[in-house]
Amino acid sequence: MFIRPCYRNKDGKRHAYWALVESYRTQRGPRQRVVAYLGKLDEAGRLGIKHAADDTPTSPQKTFFPEPEPEWIEVDAKAVRVENCRQFGGPWLALELIHVLGLDTFFQETIPSGREDVPWSVMALVLVIARLCEPSSELSIAENFSRKTALCDLLGVPQQKLYDNRLYRALDTLLPHKAKLEVFLKEKLGELFELEYDLLLYDVTSTYFEGDAKSNPLAQRGYSRDKRGDCKQVTIGLVVSRCGMPLGYEVFAGNRADMTTMQEIVETMEARYGKSNRIWVMDRGMASEENIEFLKEENRRYIVGTPKSMLKKFEQQLLDEDWHA
Repeated sequence: MFIRPCYRNKDGKRHAYWALVESYRTQRGPRQRVVAYLGKLDEAGRLGIKHAADDTPTSPQKTFFPEPEPEWIEVDAKAVRVENCRQFGGPWLALELIHVLGLDTFFQETIPSGREDVPWSVMALVLVIARLCEPSSELSIAENFSRKTALCDLLGVPQQKLYDNRLYRALDTLLPHKAKLEVFLKEKLGELFELEYDLLLYDVTSTYFEGDAKSNPLAQRGYSRDKRGDCKQVTIGLVVSRCGMPLGYEVFAGNRADMTTMQEIVETMEARYGKSNRIWVMDRGMASEENIEFLKEENRRYIVGTPKSMLKKFEQQLLDEDWHA
């Protein structure tokens, strides 16, 4: 079926009316008949009738980028104004990914509810979506990101309820569940992408604070990779799979030497995910005699960078040409 204009002359003027027309086959060939007279229709009305009358069969399989026919509607630009413009695509896609992972369900089941106006599980989603779309501070999320995107509309959070102090408290509420969250993500990502954890890479970095950080006992002065020896810092140890997928992290005191963190991180990962025939890969900063003995104790497999002072012992072997990749 389709719509077709019909013209009538009235009072010396030509008027256009619209009719819903159906095509059908006869022995003498295709014919057309009027199903209903629709009267006068504007552009929007004609498009609506057209969509309703379109009986073209569609495939049950969804497409990412369908190619719709171009359609136009006449709009009086003087009667239209733009208000409260929001970025929608990024937060929407992030929320869809969260649904696929089941992360929203995990937060609801893990974080207890109290008397708060906005559930902490929802505030955790705010933090995740903001860091995925536009990594920044909690203050920037509250005063910038949330105001220029559809984040609050998608999550049903009133804009006035989303402020920096509430976001900081959401981090405090989420922190006790860090280990459970890492196990959940490891298992879920392993199912989705068939990740392998036979080889784990471990290294450390540091981040510093602009201030005294008196309430943080881990904030200490130590070797600064940022060349900010005047600031207190913390040391962060990160474990990733061979493809770079994070498996877990731990925060250490800022004055702690890199090699002293290795045993603790290995034991933490083994307690969290169990012992398996994996290979640990670390740089020469982790290579101490005590650490090597620790790795050998339970037949752990490892690849550790050799300190420059020990390379002379293996100089001849390294010069041999019988090596192969």
